[in-house]
Amino acid sequence: MQFTFPETLPDLLPFMAGVASLLYGLAALFAPRLMLRMLHLGPVGPSIAGLSEVRAMLAGFPLGSGLVMLFFYDQPLLQIMLGSAWLFVAFGRLVSILSDEASTIANWCLLLLHLALAAACLAPAFGLVQA
Repeated sequence: MQFTFPETLPDLLPFMAGVASLLYGLAALFAPRLMLRMLHLGPVGPSIAGLSEVRAMLAGFPLGSGLVMLFFYDQPLLQIMLGSAWLFVAFGRLVSILSDEASTIANWCLLLLHLALAAACLAPAFGLVQA
């Protein structure tokens, strides 16, 4: 299998969303405490077991899906998979903003970022972006 870099916009968008997912996953994997501080979260109690959850869920899934997207960025089903994952992340954030009184500038900016990552994957998959 030969790795090639994307040359067209429909290939570049999901590739860059994969890079963003990969970077997010790497940050959560190697700096879980920093990730918690950035998200304004903290461990509950004296146990550090929550760090394994950060490394597993906040790092593992985006790291794995982002890495796969880097190699198979031109596959529509993978574009739909990663795009729908980011879309549901955005949906969860919107529900939190509306129901948990979490309407902060940081949450709105992250919502826009998640929507942009979802659109970067879904637009080429559905033919909304042409070369």
